[in-house]
Amino acid sequence: MPKWEYIFKHHGKVFENPAEGIDKFLKLMKKEKVKRVLDLGCGTGRHAVLFAKKGFEAYGMDNSEEALRQTREWLRKEGLNAELKKSSCFAKFPHKDSYFDAVVSTQVINHNSVDRIRYCISEIERVLRPGGIVFITLTKVKSNKYREKIKKVAPRTYIPLTGREKGVLHYIYNKELLRKDFSRFKILGLVEDSQQHLCLTGKKKAD
Repeated sequence: MPKWEYIFKHHGKVFENPAEGIDKFLKLMKKEKVKRVLDLGCGTGRHAVLFAKKGFEAYGMDNSEEALRQTREWLRKEGLNAELKKSSCFAKFPHKDSYFDAVVSTQVINHNSVDRIRYCISEIERVLRPGGIVFITLTKVKSNKYREKIKKVAPRTYIPLTGREKGVLHYIYNKELLRKDFSRFKILGLVEDSQQHLCLTGKKKAD
């Protein structure tokens, strides 16, 4: 069973509350007249459900069928709709060029090797319209609980050997690397949250 499928089957809603910074990004979405938003790596639906509740045309994408099942159940209970698709964010997205006004992804795209992460970023750029906005959060440091129980597999890349994310690849960003990999975006904000995640808000530059 794939690792994230196992996590969602055994831990249910891993996250229920919106990520830090989402409230501020919602205000920016309204200011930028966002209509169509993609929750990339939507998990069990905390942001897809929120966006639908706030009246946006919400889309979700995740590689876990169990996560999508739980998202559908949550949407159904709330009487809401969102278009969900099963797909990896490290493969070509099942969406047209310039389709979205906004893309949100929290604690997702750093879970691979840096070359696959950069491919994912190129796909975010492709499906986002010029002037579209992003909110991305990523791991900045190795979690303390893994500090003595990790395996380094490449520069800035490790696998936890214990804990809920045992066996899941992590790539560690800093602000300089993040600015470089999102060079086609005007950076509107780049801060560290209370959980030591880097939170990037950006606007896609015109071609």
